[in-house]
Amino acid sequence: MLFTENFTPELIVESPGRINLIGEHTDYNLGYVLPTAIEKTITFKFRKNNSSTQCNIFSLGYDVGFKLDLNNISRSDVEWENYLLGVLNELLKRTDKLRGFDIIIESKLPIGSGLSSSAALECGLAFGLNKLFDLGISNMDIVRLSQTAEHTFVGTQCGIMDQFASVMSQEGHVLLLDCKSLEHTQIPIAIAPYKMIMLNTKVSHNLASSEYNTRKKECEDGVRIIQKKYPEVMSLRDATLSMLEESAAEMSKTIYNRCLFIISENERVLATAKALQENNLELFGQLLYEAHQGISELYEVSCPESDFLVNFSKQYDLVLGARQVGGGFGGCVLHIVHEEEVDHYFAEATKAYKIRFDIDLDAFEVRPSSGTYIAYEV
Repeated sequence: MLFTENFTPELIVESPGRINLIGEHTDYNLGYVLPTAIEKTITFKFRKNNSSTQCNIFSLGYDVGFKLDLNNISRSDVEWENYLLGVLNELLKRTDKLRGFDIIIESKLPIGSGLSSSAALECGLAFGLNKLFDLGISNMDIVRLSQTAEHTFVGTQCGIMDQFASVMSQEGHVLLLDCKSLEHTQIPIAIAPYKMIMLNTKVSHNLASSEYNTRKKECEDGVRIIQKKYPEVMSLRDATLSMLEESAAEMSKTIYNRCLFIISENERVLATAKALQENNLELFGQLLYEAHQGISELYEVSCPESDFLVNFSKQYDLVLGARQVGGGFGGCVLHIVHEEEVDHYFAEATKAYKIRFDIDLDAFEVRPSSGTYIAYEV
């Protein structure tokens, strides 16, 4: 009999996806980001199973499960399993209190949409097991170990933003996060009568993971060139536009463009945080458009579908701004749309997108929400 039959959980944890308003690819360059958790979550239902090492995990979304032994954690050929296995590997380095458990996982996050379902998966598992077995691990360490799990078991050299936002967010706020010091400020966000609307391109060009690591290396190459004149520059976070210009002659056009985007994007993050604090929504929208232009032309992680939606939105006065969110090459495009225009705009965008790409758009609103939390406990 499957363990999922007659399953009664001891603990239910909700772990949210996140949206990063602005600051794309700046996190692994130790720069600034402006993310928040959203109300769409992955639900984890946990129970102890009275075994010392045997565990059962079942995904309702994939309709498949797997067993594991805590004494024998190793990488899987199935990608989504590695996010969980990596977290268990990190937990076992930190504690000897972990015992056998059963989990049922149900995601309300569209996979590949740029809403960071991976961080939600990692943080939800770590957060729940920490509570279930009273492991005594801090939220900050949950953030760090989840990031390390993705580096080691998944192979994506991600920054810390996704995990940080998934755990640390507060409802009604965005996080201005310094990815170098991890200092962060909760900034209230009130953009009514505008709403944050996500249009899901429904495309994933399967370049995100490989190109992600390529971009990281290109930025590191840029830093090494800048360091020849400015040895104090340890990451692009420390570089300025004038430093870049002085080093441009030694760079390929590609490396120069990557560095130009990251340095400019860091400035845009700080400008956006200030615009939100001053409720300057027009500037907020303008900065989103500028960010997407850089994502597309300088960092080259956009795609025709995302570019189409961003350009299409510029015809509408009641759309303040738009940009592709997430690692790149598809996923969702964030739009800041007046509440009176949402339905009309979605209808028009859907029609145009169908004609151009023969794909049906999905749309949903996102709202700044709290980080990973306990929904139920026996």
